[in-house]
Amino acid sequence: MNHNKRMLICGANGFIGKNLLNHFIGKYNIRAVDINIPTDNNENIEWIQADLRIASDVKKVLKDVDILLHYAATTTGVADIVSTPYIHVTDNVIMTSLLLREAFEQNIEHFIMPSCTLMYQSSDSLIKEDDFNENIGIIPKYFGAGNTKVYLEKMCKFFSDFKQTKYTILRQSNVYGPHDKFDLKKGHVFAATIVKVINSNDEIIVWGTGEEERDLLHVFDLVKCVEVILDKQESYYELFNVGLGKSISVSNLVKNIIDISGKSLAIIYDETKPTIKTKIAIDTTKVNDLYGWTPEISLLEGISKTISWYKGSLNDK
Repeated sequence: MNHNKRMLICGANGFIGKNLLNHFIGKYNIRAVDINIPTDNNENIEWIQADLRIASDVKKVLKDVDILLHYAATTTGVADIVSTPYIHVTDNVIMTSLLLREAFEQNIEHFIMPSCTLMYQSSDSLIKEDDFNENIGIIPKYFGAGNTKVYLEKMCKFFSDFKQTKYTILRQSNVYGPHDKFDLKKGHVFAATIVKVINSNDEIIVWGTGEEERDLLHVFDLVKCVEVILDKQESYYELFNVGLGKSISVSNLVKNIIDISGKSLAIIYDETKPTIKTKIAIDTTKVNDLYGWTPEISLLEGISKTISWYKGSLNDK
C-alpha cells in the first residue's frame, strides 16, 4: 500500500462505498464523493458533494487522484427492474462515461468499477467470464441494465488499449452485508428479507415462488478482492467474476435467515409479485488463479454477521 496515493471513492455514502471507505482509511489518502454526504465526517477523509452526471463536477473530483473506485450508481430491487427498468440505464451511463473520459484525460493510474451478472443466462453450471455470448442476448427483463453494463465494460476496454490507465471490471454477484439498503421497496432480496424477518412475529411474505437461485457474496470479501487487485494487477485491462461460487434458492435463503434469527415464522409465497426465475452461480477461478483471491465468509456466517449488524444499527437510531 502506498499511503501517499490518493484514492477517490465514488458513491462513498452508499452500501459498497461505505465498506470500501472503512477498509481503506489509513491505507490511502481518501477522497470520498457522493451526491449526499454524511454530517458526521471523519477528519481523515476529504468529502466532496458532487453530481457525477455533470462534467464540471467530475473534472473537479478527479483532480490529483491516483486510484478511482467507481461505486456510484442508481440501484434498486427487482420491482423496479421489472416495472421501470429504464431507471438503471441513463444516469449510470452518463456518470460512468464522464468518469472514464476524465480519468483518461487526467492520467489516473487505476480505474476499478463494478459490473454485474445480469448478462448471464440461467445455468445449472458455474458460469465463467467468457460464457457470456452476445449472440444469445440477455434475459428480456434484464435487457436495459445488462446491456448498459456490457457497453461500459467495452468502454473500459477501449480506453485500456491506449495503455495509459489500468482498468478492472468486477462482474459481482449479489453483494450483501453492513450498510446494505435495508428497505422493503428499494432493497435487494437479502436485505429486504432481513428487514421482514426481524420485524415479523408470525409470517413473512416472499415475492414469487422462491425458486430463483442467486450467488450471494459478503461485502467484506468483495472489498478484499478490490485490495488484492490494487496490489497485484499489472495489465491494462482485466475482467473478473467475483462471487461466492455457489447459488441458493430464495426459498432456502429465507429459511436460513429465519433459522439464524431464532424466530419461528410461516412463509407465504405471493406469486402475483415481480420475480425473475433464473439460476446464477459464477466461477471465480480466473481471479483466484491470477491473484489468489477466494471468498472467506460462508453464507451462513454472513447471514449471522449481517443480522447482528442490522440489529445494532436499529439500536443506534
